[in-house]
Amino acid sequence: MPVIALTQGMGSLAQDVAEKLAADLGLQNMEHEVAARVADKMHVSKSLINRLRSGKAGLIEGLRADKDAMAIYTAEEVLDAAARGNVVIRGWGATQLLRAVPHIPCIRIMRPLEQRVEWLMEKLGTDDRDLARAEIQRSDQANAARMHDQFGVNWGDPVLFDMVLNTERLSVESCVEQIKNLLKRPEFAETQASKTLLQCMALSTRIRVALSNHADTHAVDIATECVDGNVTLRGIVADDAEKAAAVRVVQGVAGVKSVDSQLRAFTDARHFPTNRR
Repeated sequence: MPVIALTQGMGSLAQDVAEKLAADLGLQNMEHEVAARVADKMHVSKSLINRLRSGKAGLIEGLRADKDAMAIYTAEEVLDAAARGNVVIRGWGATQLLRAVPHIPCIRIMRPLEQRVEWLMEKLGTDDRDLARAEIQRSDQANAARMHDQFGVNWGDPVLFDMVLNTERLSVESCVEQIKNLLKRPEFAETQASKTLLQCMALSTRIRVALSNHADTHAVDIATECVDGNVTLRGIVADDAEKAAAVRVVQGVAGVKSVDSQLRAFTDARHFPTNRR
C-alpha cells in the first residue's frame, strides 16, 4: 500500500507531480481535504485554516487561532491517511510527520524562483512580476516558519528528504518515473515492522487528540507508547482524578486494546507546576 509524502512550494509543480503519480498508481491524492477536516474539528472556516497556513491571516486572527490544536488535528489527518495507505500526501508537514516510517519516501519538488514567478503570472493572467514574486516569497516564508515552529527544521534543508527533484530540469513525467522507481527499491519496501510503527504513530496521535478534546484531560501532557494497540502512559498529572480521567479517555480511543498506566500524580494538586485547581 504505497504512501508518498511530497512538499508543496507554490509554483514548483508539486501538484502536477502528485496528480499524475496518483493517477498512474491508482492512489488517493490528498491535500485539500485536510483543510476541511481540520477546520471542522476546530469549528472554524476552511478559509481561515488556509489563511493561517499561507501567512495571509490578519493579526487578530493569528492571535486567536489555536495553532497547537491545528497542528495536532493536522497530524491526526496525515497519519490516519498514511496508515490506510494508497495515498499521495502533499504538504501539511507530511514529509516530517512521516519521515520516521522507513517505507514512506519523503520527496521535495523544487523549481527556481523566477520560473515559479512566471508560473504564477500566467495563472493570474497578469504581467505584474513584483506582485507574483511577493506572493511566492510570502508563501515560502509561511511554509518555512511553520516547519520551523512545528518541527524545528529548516524547510529547505535537502537532508530532510529522500529525493529532491528540480522541475526546471525534469519534466513532471520524469519526476513521476523517478518516484515510481524509488518505490520499487528494497529500502522502501513495506514491512510488518514499518507498518506497525505507522499504525502506532497514528494511534498515539488519536490519543493526543482525545486527551486534548476532553474537559477533564485537555491540559494533560503525557507520553504514550503503543505496541499493537497496547498503550503505556507515562508522565506526571495533577492528581489521582486526572490520572483516572486520562486512563478512561485513552481506553475509549478506537484501536486501543489495553492501557498500562505508569502515570504519577501529585499528592496535592496545588503543587503541580500549572495549577489545575
